[in-house]
Amino acid sequence: MKIDRLIGILSILLQKDMVTASFLAEKFEVSRRTINRDIEDLCKAGIPVVTRQGTHGGISIMENYKVDRTVFTTSEMQDILAGLRSLDSVNGTNRYGQLMEKLSAGSSDFMAGDQSILINLSSWYKASLAPKIQIIRDAIENRRMLGFFYFSPKGESRRAIEPYYLIFQWSNWYVWGWCDRRKDFRLFKLNRMEELQLHEKCFEKRQVPMPDLSNEKIFPGGIQVKAVFEAECKWRLVEEFGRNCFEELEDGRLLFHADYTDKENLLTWLLTFGERARLLEPEELRAEIKEIIEKMGKNYS
Repeated sequence: MKIDRLIGILSILLQKDMVTASFLAEKFEVSRRTINRDIEDLCKAGIPVVTRQGTHGGISIMENYKVDRTVFTTSEMQDILAGLRSLDSVNGTNRYGQLMEKLSAGSSDFMAGDQSILINLSSWYKASLAPKIQIIRDAIENRRMLGFFYFSPKGESRRAIEPYYLIFQWSNWYVWGWCDRRKDFRLFKLNRMEELQLHEKCFEKRQVPMPDLSNEKIFPGGIQVKAVFEAECKWRLVEEFGRNCFEELEDGRLLFHADYTDKENLLTWLLTFGERARLLEPEELRAEIKEIIEKMGKNYS
């Protein structure tokens, strides 16, 4: 992608006194014309790139600008490279590994030493996620409408959106875009999207608000939960809610308290503990969970 190439070109220019357009074109496997457009974009971004014609000419960054040729420290650069590796873990490709090699061009020692941070964003759904991510990235880059079939708690529907951001949050991938059906910005979970296709129709970019992904916005709470768990459930409560979500009773059981958002998710979550959990509050949900258990019993009778 273009942004990958611009980062790579900038890194090389910061590490070398001067390079030629032919060198960059061969390095990034594009035409010299494309490199010239990239140099123009770097200049527009405020990077003082200088081009000199002639036998000893080439492309460089204005000398006064390079107070310190190493913009990033070694540890900072290794953090960046760890992030790039994580994107390869999602896409199932080596495109970011190749970008890493380009970033390390010249005399840089950024690649030296052991990597202390390893990030893997892949999941059980890697085989289905990778092609979806690629289609969405193409749609974002080329300003193409994106169509798909979507499964939500309220039912299934065919959607068409203007995609703007791919987001990794809460251990899942989402796309943020303008929904033509709802006439508003919406967040769509990739695992619920099927039959993705790029439309021929392009769109003009809107003023795009950043999605509010704060816990208060997405998980507003409202259900005050109190339950008792057996001691062997402690590891799960700590993992999912933190150490302060319960207090230990004299008999070793755990008195759990939390502010929950969704009733259906709460009931489903409690049932995963089987007989090791007992809901105390809210009182009205005790009757619902009892009814669910009775119906489950009938299914197995």
